[in-house]
Amino acid sequence: MLFAVAIFRHHGIPARGRGGFGAYFNAGKYEDHWVCEYWKEDEGRWALLDAQFDDVFIRNLSVGHDIHDVPHDQFLTSPDTWQRCRSGALDAELFGIEFSQMRGLWFVAGSLLRDLATLNGFEILPWDVWGAQPAINATLSDGELAFFDGVAALTTDPDANFDAMRQRFANDAGLALPHSVFNALRQRREDLFEA
Repeated sequence: MLFAVAIFRHHGIPARGRGGFGAYFNAGKYEDHWVCEYWKEDEGRWALLDAQFDDVFIRNLSVGHDIHDVPHDQFLTSPDTWQRCRSGALDAELFGIEFSQMRGLWFVAGSLLRDLATLNGFEILPWDVWGAQPAINATLSDGELAFFDGVAALTTDPDANFDAMRQRFANDAGLALPHSVFNALRQRREDLFEA
């Protein structure tokens, strides 16, 4: 994803990473995933590119959509997922990582924070944990639900909410990136490096 973002930007095409969930990995489930969102100038809209896929992946997973313009029913961004789960339109237990049996609203909330960081120019790792991200299998309190509702409201349309999103990320201690994060994959704290 990051390499695709860098290539688009090198060619003067606006691009950014988006965290969310792909519907094309395990039938009936939405898997934690990242894509590149890039600006299609000729159509005046953002499109989704899944740079992870090649012909082998496409064939083995029977992917029937254009990986250069992934439909929004095949990849749901984290804020879209959060809002659909909160409204009851989708079941939060369908979202997460199947092979590790980590699923639920707590997982979507963590993805929501990583997506927010990326939208603010901090392209972190999908397994970095900090601040307000819930613990594994946590049941979220009413206050936490309201907190993440607010984050989702800002990131659903990051262009319309650009200034407010950046201010909230910079000024909220639960959202702002600290000097180090917990790498859940390596099970250790790691320092963040600015490029």
